Amino acid sequence: MKSPLAHKPAMATSAAPGPVASFLRFAITGGGVGVLSSFAVPLLAMTMPWAISNAIITVASTLLCTELHARLTFAKGRSARWQEHWQSAGSATAAYLATSIAIYVLHLTQPSPGTLTQQTVYLSASALAGTARFAILRLYVFTSRHSQTTRPLTQHETVPTPDPTAVRQPSCTSWPNGSRPHLAA
Repeated sequence: MKSPLAHKPAMATSAAPGPVASFLRFAITGGGVGVLSSFAVPLLAMTMPWAISNAIITVASTLLCTELHARLTFAKGRSARWQEHWQSAGSATAAYLATSIAIYVLHLTQPSPGTLTQQTVYLSASALAGTARFAILRLYVFTSRHSQTTRPLTQHETVPTPDPTAVRQPSCTSWPNGSRPHLAA
């Protein structure tokens, strides 16, 4: 007879990749989609204004990257949920703002910076923003949360436990003959 404790689940789950492997996957998938986007924007801009083309490609590439990050980068083995798409879009917006502010500050300090200087500032800000975005996605958006029905105890909280040595009192308060029976010792 098999022990019921020896039962193994029918479906094994794969372990999530470590931080270095995740970061490399993040850089490759995000960078690959970024390169494709850089070609797609001018092609689409042939048929519409550049700002609209850029907005469309930005939304599409963010959706694509979020799917790739859920499936490949963080190995969730599933499609990204809408909440993860919104959170990822928020982190992408923050990264966009960080790079825009970096270029704005550059133009405030140097009215006519050279192309090399602009690229250096932009790529440095993009690398910092991308690293921060990776941390947000790994630690917050695509983290493995275990659903808990109760919250964990803090250091100062206690849970009352029954005293196993306590004498159990009968639940009935009245006896049929009006008196409580006494047990002989």
